[in-house]
Amino acid sequence: MTTSQSKRIKEFQELHRSGCFVMANPWDRGTAIFLQNAGFKALATTSAGVSFAMGLPDEIGLLSLPTTLENIKSIVDATSLPVNADFQDGYTDNLEELSSNIEKCIQTGIAGFSIEDATGKKDNPLSLKSLAIEKIRVARSTIDKSGLPVVLTARCEAWLVGDKTPLKTVLERLVAYAEAGADCLYAPGVKDELEIEQIVKAVAPKPVNVLVSSFPPDLSISRLADLGVRRISVGSALARTAWGAFMKASQDILKTGSFREFVHAASFSEINNNFIEKA
Repeated sequence: MTTSQSKRIKEFQELHRSGCFVMANPWDRGTAIFLQNAGFKALATTSAGVSFAMGLPDEIGLLSLPTTLENIKSIVDATSLPVNADFQDGYTDNLEELSSNIEKCIQTGIAGFSIEDATGKKDNPLSLKSLAIEKIRVARSTIDKSGLPVVLTARCEAWLVGDKTPLKTVLERLVAYAEAGADCLYAPGVKDELEIEQIVKAVAPKPVNVLVSSFPPDLSISRLADLGVRRISVGSALARTAWGAFMKASQDILKTGSFREFVHAASFSEINNNFIEKA
C-alpha cells in the first residue's frame, strides 16, 4: 500500500502544480470504477453521497468515523487514481483525537483529505477561528510525522452556513489556514468571479479548489482556469443527479402507471462492462 499510495500522492501533487483539473466525487466502489474508466485524473469522496446511500441526511456527527473510513478505503481500493477524502471536521474537536483520526484516514491509502470548519450547530455554525487554525496545524503535523505527504485541503464553510460577511470570513480564515500548513484552500459556495479571483490572489501561490454542484453551472472549466483555479470538485452533484433520475422514474410509475422514464436508463451492458475486469 505504501508504494501505491506514494505514487498516487505524487500524481495528486503534480495535478495541483499547474493548470486546472476536475476531481469527480463517487460515493461507492461502482461509481469510483466508472469515473476512472471515464477518464478522470483524480477522485474525491462525498459525505453527502454516502450519507444519502445510507438513508441519512448530510449533517456533521451523523456519519460515524468507522463508516467514513470504510467508505474511503472501499473507494481507494476500487481505483488506481489519487483519492481525496472528505473528512468533514475531523470527527472531533479534541486535538489528540484529531491526530489519531487523521492517522487512520491516511492509512486508508488516500492521496489527500480536507478538514472543514463547520460545526453543524445552528447557534455557532462555524468553529472558533483559533480552534479551526489549530486543527489545520495538527493535521499538518500529523501528515509530516506519517512520512506520507498527502495533500491537506482546508475548507471555510462561510457561504454554506449563511455567514453574514462570507467573503471577509473566507479571506481571513483561508489565509490563516494556508499559514498553518494547508496545501490547498477551499471555500464551497463561492460563485462570483471577482470573489474567486480575490481568494486565489489571497492564498497564492497555494492552489484553490472551487465547487461546482448546481445547474446551470455559473462558470466553465476554462473560465475557472482563467481565474487561477487549480482544482474543481463537484461535491454531491453526481449523487444528486443519480437520485434525481431514480426519484423521477419511481414517482412516474406510481403517478402514471407507466415505465416511460426507463428510456433514460443506461443499458445493462453499459454498466456491466465497467466491472468485468474487476470481478
